[in-house]
Amino acid sequence: MLKTIGTFAIVVSVGLSTLAMAAVQTVTLDVPGMTCSSYPITVKKALTKVDSVQQVKTSLEKKEAVVMFDDSKTSVAKLSMATADARFPTTLKAAK
Repeated sequence: MLKTIGTFAIVVSVGLSTLAMAAVQTVTLDVPGMTCSSYPITVKKALTKVDSVQQVKTSLEKKEAVVMFDDSKTSVAKLSMATADARFPTTLKAAK
């Protein structure tokens, strides 16, 4: 019984440390091809299909998408691939 409890404690500890390492990240992507009022919807749909994306806000006026995601499960490269697959290439917007 003691060995089982010790093993459980290790598994829980490892699980919690993995959760602690996961971080929600917010990035802004430039979407220069977003020129029509329906395009932000297409970009948002493409990004929300990416695993761990929690929120997407698109702006036609700024030609950008602000994406909140769990960086332990996805990356900016995967976000960019998703938009490119929807025919809207993106780049990471530089911080001001």
